[in-house]
Amino acid sequence: MRAIDLSDADWRKSSYSNSDGGNCLEVADDIPSVVPVRDSKAPARGALVFRAGAWAAFVDGLRRAGAE
Repeated sequence: MRAIDLSDADWRKSSYSNSDGGNCLEVADDIPSVVPVRDSKAPARGALVFRAGAWAAFVDGLRRAGAE
């Protein structure tokens, strides 16, 4: 996979992040074909980059698991 410039990424926190700043996950939705994910408490550590299809399957699995 080629390097991806995330310097202008539009990061958003998970709606499940708590208000005191702990357990925060951020994703950037504005990059074609991939979904970067990072820890909002340590953004300088970088991001994990998932293929969009793999991320969609992961989120769908979480939704289905929560519905059970």
